[in-house]
Amino acid sequence: MRQLFTLPRGLRWAPMAALALGACSPKATSVVTAPAAATAPPVAAAPPAPASPTFQIPVEYYTLPNGLKVVLSPDHTAPTATVAAYYGVGFRTEPRDRTGFAHLFEHLMFQGSQNLGKNEFIGLIQKNGGALNGSTRFDFTNYFEVVPAHKLETILWAEADRMRGLAITQVNLTNQQGVVKNEVRVNVLNQPYGGFPWIDMPMKANKNWNNAHNFYGDMSDLDAANLADTKSFFKTYYAPNNAVLAVVGDFDPAEAKAWVAKYYAAIPSAPQPPKPDIAEPRQEQEQRFSKDDKLATKPALAFGYHMPERNTPEYYAMIMLDQILLQGNDSRLYQALVQKRGYTDNVSGGINYLGNQFNYNGPMLWMGDLVFDPAVQPDSVVRVLDQEIDRLNRTGIDQATLDLAMVKIRSAFYDQVSGSDNFGRADLLASFAMFDNDPARINRLEGEFRKVTPELMQRTIREYLRPTNRTIITVNPLAKS
Repeated sequence: MRQLFTLPRGLRWAPMAALALGACSPKATSVVTAPAAATAPPVAAAPPAPASPTFQIPVEYYTLPNGLKVVLSPDHTAPTATVAAYYGVGFRTEPRDRTGFAHLFEHLMFQGSQNLGKNEFIGLIQKNGGALNGSTRFDFTNYFEVVPAHKLETILWAEADRMRGLAITQVNLTNQQGVVKNEVRVNVLNQPYGGFPWIDMPMKANKNWNNAHNFYGDMSDLDAANLADTKSFFKTYYAPNNAVLAVVGDFDPAEAKAWVAKYYAAIPSAPQPPKPDIAEPRQEQEQRFSKDDKLATKPALAFGYHMPERNTPEYYAMIMLDQILLQGNDSRLYQALVQKRGYTDNVSGGINYLGNQFNYNGPMLWMGDLVFDPAVQPDSVVRVLDQEIDRLNRTGIDQATLDLAMVKIRSAFYDQVSGSDNFGRADLLASFAMFDNDPARINRLEGEFRKVTPELMQRTIREYLRPTNRTIITVNPLAKS
């Protein structure tokens, strides 16, 4: 993840766009998405949802003949434009025996293209007063640029130049293999709590290789990447029919459509391989693991529960439960573990540590983690977790609690879609186009949450927050404090 950045613990609801060219250690965000409702048990009739909010995000969506999905969303608040290119390949779809390949390829995207030499893409953005970033996620790899509005055409051309033809050479490949291996050493192997829990938990909680391998990359697999593999990967997965282009900001839609056609329409599509089966079996027994950490000075614990299927009623209920249990200083777990017992100074977590609640498309975990006082036993932490979940299950969730969760969701959502760099909006639009073929659902999200009832919350707690649906990992510190 060349420019994936680290958010402070407990701030996974912050918009993820604000850093350009930061260090690449993944712990990311939490926001709100909504795909089409899938098959689910019948739910009790909900009260009529309030009328749609007056704030509507403009969305124009179409597909070029070569398969490129394009989303345009004008916003004249500031004289800037954001271009986001999303490719439908991520950690889950990288080849076996090539762990870390999706991430390695992200690095190669900055090494030059047909008309821009090594690092010239970065220089072009920065010299025009812009910012850029790129990251590898579970289900996509993305690149975005924020520039003054009058430079939009230039950036559309530059991004198309990378899609049309990358400078894939042995020199560039060898160089970036070394960069990525060093990144793994810095961010994981030589860091206290390195890889905990954002790498560790998916590997332990999941059974399907696509969800459970070391996506940062084993050193031997990174070394094994060759030029032929790299060229084939680019030709297949970086084709326009496996991509979404989102443009948000201060622009004229007709002019932007002309530029998109001019620079992207002639890029050829490519046959796509079948999507891998990434389904996970239902977990029937609790799993517990521990790891020694020679650099850690305090014990740590993480928990992970398998999420409901995306876009089902239970999915929206689980996002609201995340707000009640884990998000903010008013959350049940923060109050119980930090304020009441003093076991730790913070507890953080959320849905999708490498993104947010909306920008993934497959099995996912609701996770939390904390570093705690050495005098506290891990079982004491788990006992508090069980007590807070059981309290919700026994006493129920009243409408006032649901309303408070809704306030927090709306606040985070509108922060996301109205940020000054517009990346939060571009991220949701591109994700909904890629996964649901429906970027306009960004305007229907709030209505989906308003359908959640106390009864649905109870059913979701009983099925998805049961102990047999979770995995727990503890870190044993071996370093002296």
